[in-house]
Amino acid sequence: MSAVEVAAPAHAALGEGPTWDARAGRLLWVDILGSRIHTYDPVSGRRTVTATEQHVGAVKPRVGGGLVVNLRDGVGLYGPAGSEGSPEGEAPAPAAGPFRWLHREPVPGRRANDAAVAPDGSLWCGTMRYDEAPGGGTLSRIAPDGTVRVLLDDVSVSNGTGWSPDGRRVYYIDSPTRRVDVFDVGDDGLPVTRRPFATVENGFPDGLTVDAEGGVWVALWDGGAVHRYTPDGALDRVLELPVRRPTACAFGGAGLTDLYITTARTGLSAPHPMSGSLLVVPDAGKGLVQPEFAG
Repeated sequence: MSAVEVAAPAHAALGEGPTWDARAGRLLWVDILGSRIHTYDPVSGRRTVTATEQHVGAVKPRVGGGLVVNLRDGVGLYGPAGSEGSPEGEAPAPAAGPFRWLHREPVPGRRANDAAVAPDGSLWCGTMRYDEAPGGGTLSRIAPDGTVRVLLDDVSVSNGTGWSPDGRRVYYIDSPTRRVDVFDVGDDGLPVTRRPFATVENGFPDGLTVDAEGGVWVALWDGGAVHRYTPDGALDRVLELPVRRPTACAFGGAGLTDLYITTARTGLSAPHPMSGSLLVVPDAGKGLVQPEFAG
């Protein structure tokens, strides 16, 4: 495995949610507290940034182009014209239209957090309280037509979500529990039979991704590392990082072999120079093609 590198230098307060957009050949990620959507093309080096009107917890590509975004007050859709920002280094462009709310549900003191697209093309999106009050968040499934089903209603900090290669298991993190949990997936695509998968002692589990072998990679907030767990929950790889607060990870690049890692600076009195940047570990493993939102 190669050493960690800086893919895209940045000073994101709370970088999160790296996602490989295979259609466009670029990496999407957000700065939640900066209300920014970032893109990075590893071939050309081109980077863009788009300003959103609210804190943005996650961004994912849509079938047919455009983006779905998990915003403070709900889930919204940008058409293809709204998915291009300004070149990095220029003033961030406001997100262009057309935009529409798919599901709007503002709750005072609550914001969006991580999200993931399920194999059936639905969006599983999390929320949390700004003050991280226990039980103040949710995990919900948003269908392409905007139909909402609350999957969990007693979540503190909803974070990483990812599916096994066969789609029969889904992994999920509520960070304060210090656990990665796993559910079986029913024939209707909904989770059943929740149970612990892995426990973290050093730091808090944050975002996750699943590789082609079924291994689960977990970024450790305040743990300065990414852990890989085998499908049976055994820790088999530790990737130490120079930054204290990695937030999430995802495989990207043409062969899905490079592991991209988002990082945060918020709450640190003396952040490492790489904190807030998008990092990459070349040839770290082999990722899975991620589905696009079907709405």
